[in-house]
Amino acid sequence: MSKKTARALVSGIVLLSALVLLLVVTVSEGASYYKHVDEVMVAPDQWYGKQMSLHGFVVDGTILYRPGTLDYKFKVKTGDHVVEASYSGVVPDTFKDGSEVVLKGRLSPSGFVVDPNGVTAKCPSKYEANRAAVGAKKPSY
Repeated sequence: MSKKTARALVSGIVLLSALVLLLVVTVSEGASYYKHVDEVMVAPDQWYGKQMSLHGFVVDGTILYRPGTLDYKFKVKTGDHVVEASYSGVVPDTFKDGSEVVLKGRLSPSGFVVDPNGVTAKCPSKYEANRAAVGAKKPSY
């Protein structure tokens, strides 16, 4: 093997190794789980401290707001499993009893601790088709 071929081979290996390392570090930093409450609460111990997105529905009548602060406590459920969540920050206007939510944060023994700006909520009524409009006839031109 000539010197040029050996240099090219070593350079290629070093470059490829650097790219693989960069890919591994980038993917591992941004990786998080997407789970439903019932998946996590079956064995909560194995999820403590792990970054995740938790999907569920706000339990009616559980939203507690501390006046003068932006601190919220509420319960989220999927199926028969429930977890208490705590959040400090501004909530979306669609956040209310029964709304579908995705929370970004970490599970702890005391409940789910939501990250800043970690509440995404949708109101099912905003996304359902208008029943009157569905049955209405289209105008003829």
